[in-house]
Amino acid sequence: MKKTALIFPGQGSQYVGMAGAFLESDPEAARLMTMAGEASGLPLRKLCLDGPMEELTRVLHLQPAVTVTNLICLRALQTSLPDFEPAFCAGHSLGEYSALVAAGVVDPADCLALVTRRGELMEREGRANPGGMRAVLGLKIDEVDELLRENSSGVVVVANHNTETQVVVSGDAEGLDSFSALCAQRGAKVIPLKVSVANHSPLVAGAVEDFAGFMAGVPFHPPKIPVIFNVTAGVEEDPAEIRSIMARQIASRVRWYESVERMVAEGVEVFVEVGPGKVLTGIVRKIVPRGSVECVRFDTPSDLEKVVEIITA
Repeated sequence: MKKTALIFPGQGSQYVGMAGAFLESDPEAARLMTMAGEASGLPLRKLCLDGPMEELTRVLHLQPAVTVTNLICLRALQTSLPDFEPAFCAGHSLGEYSALVAAGVVDPADCLALVTRRGELMEREGRANPGGMRAVLGLKIDEVDELLRENSSGVVVVANHNTETQVVVSGDAEGLDSFSALCAQRGAKVIPLKVSVANHSPLVAGAVEDFAGFMAGVPFHPPKIPVIFNVTAGVEEDPAEIRSIMARQIASRVRWYESVERMVAEGVEVFVEVGPGKVLTGIVRKIVPRGSVECVRFDTPSDLEKVVEIITA
């Protein structure tokens, strides 16, 4: 089998109808969805299949909905390839919790409880400290950091370092507007994202301590498969330190570009996006040299068949 990394999407990959193909054909998927509904206390099956999109994208609903879809896809892959062991697991922001399940750090029920609580706390912080996020296209991270030092208005920080020249910033309206003007002067394109919470910024930092307290009651285990963490772009084996990393992740920079480069340097040949949409597949293709690795994704049984063929080729 090819050396493979499993990568799990987060916010922005959701769509109405996600998980539907597996739910129609796989009784185990239906049981996992039922468990997730019970663990979260939310009507996740209805939200995933019927929406409406406005409700699906609400932070409180989105986090367990995307996560259960990821986990349904993961279980299907594990069933199709029972002897397959990925070289690495990683997830983008929210997707990191699915990676923890894939690596054996937490079990699926605890994962759903964690992301539900995370969504509650982040929605709370979003109401208390309104803000947003914007994608900056055309500037490297050092240039973005330089402009952030020049910016003197409001709150704005790097939320996601996605590719060499795609950076997402997060903050309040004053900070985002001021910073966007600086970016425009450098010739960069700035695109507002459809989010209502300034994720990975000081505006949600009030959730960190409360979430750490909640995590303290959830069993964490050493990873059976290396996880590349957003906060460090490195691996960690100590469950106590993993808890700390996951709490800090809420208000910290997502170092996705560095994480993918690390996995490529370690010899990964295939990246498999496990979950709804194709956001991460597109990002990875912008990071790695053309033709150097394969980037595939699945969220339906038919696409899974193609992924299995590639992994086992």
